Amino acid sequence: MLIATERLVLRRFRPGDAETLAAYRSAPEVARYQSWRAPYSVERARYAIETMAAADPEQPGWFQYAVELKDGGAHIGDVGVNLNDNLRQAEIGYTVAPERQGRGYATEAVRGVLDQLFRVRGLHKVSAECDARNVASARVLERLGFTREGLLRGHTWIKDEWTDDLLYGLLEVDYLGPGAPS
Repeated sequence: MLIATERLVLRRFRPGDAETLAAYRSAPEVARYQSWRAPYSVERARYAIETMAAADPEQPGWFQYAVELKDGGAHIGDVGVNLNDNLRQAEIGYTVAPERQGRGYATEAVRGVLDQLFRVRGLHKVSAECDARNVASARVLERLGFTREGLLRGHTWIKDEWTDDLLYGLLEVDYLGPGAPS
């Protein structure tokens, strides 16, 4: 276990997570705003997990946390952190299985990661980017205190269309300071 919240455990991916990873990444409503296409095969999930398991959360680059429920241990999603070479900035991304969405799990999981990044590791800034049509994802970021810093119009060519991207940022001083989100 790397991070624990009230209802969740964020940990390294394990080989046994391949089927659930493939299942939620195959859901059209999950894949819609992501870089992968559905269906997402179990073989592809196994390869992704091998790659994720080799990553080090303390080193620059992507590290992917598996998100599981404390009660029952079900694997329900993931949170990725792309640590900058300067070790003071990071980008985050997150995915939650469709049947678990709308219950605050994404907010809770990302808050757990933000606590780790800001309170323990002393990062200066965490950024996030999302498809402008992904209203639920934007709401999660705003609920956590992120500031919308920009809109990149027609910025990303994905799944045979140009999409607009929203840019968000959260500074350590805003996350930890007076009036910070709880």
